[in-house]
Amino acid sequence: MDIELRSGCPINLTMEVLGDRWSLIIIRDIMFGNRRHFRDLLTHSEEGIASNILAARLKRLLSLGFISKRDDPSHSQKAIYSLAEPAIQLVPVFAMIGAWGRRHLPASEELSIRAQLLEEGGPPLWDEFMEDLRQIHIADPIGGANGTCTSPVLAKLTAAFLEVRARSLSQAS
Repeated sequence: MDIELRSGCPINLTMEVLGDRWSLIIIRDIMFGNRRHFRDLLTHSEEGIASNILAARLKRLLSLGFISKRDDPSHSQKAIYSLAEPAIQLVPVFAMIGAWGRRHLPASEELSIRAQLLEEGGPPLWDEFMEDLRQIHIADPIGGANGTCTSPVLAKLTAAFLEVRARSLSQAS
C-alpha cells in the first residue's frame, strides 16, 4: 500500500488512505449510484469533481486495492470500475457518517434518504447490502455494471431517493 505511515494508529492510517476530499465521494458514487465508468463518475458528481482529480483518485484507489478496473466488453475504450472487498466493508462507516451528517449538518432530505434507511436498517441491512455489493462488484462486475446482476438493497435505496426527489420537484413547481 502506498500510504504515509506517520504512526501505527488505525484512525491515522485510515485518514491517510481515505481522508482526502474525494476518495470517499468516489467510493460513495460507485457504491450507491452504481456509477461504474469514468464518464458517469465525472458527469454525475453532485460535488463537481474535476477530471484530473477523478483520474488521480481512481488511480490511487486502484493501487490501494479499494477498487478494481477491467475493460468493458461493450465498448473498447471504456473501463468498468468495481468495488473491492475493503471498499465494500465501508458500508457501516458510510451508514454512520450519513447518520451523523443528518443529525448535525443541514443535509437535504433528497440526499439523506439513503442514509436514513441505512441507519434504520442497522447491521442486518448493512450485511445484506455488502453481500449484494459482493455479487455486483466482485462475483459479476460486468453484469453489475450493465444491470443484468442487481442489488435488491440498492434498488430499494435508489427508489426511495427517486421518490423523495420527485416529491421535492413537484413541491417546487
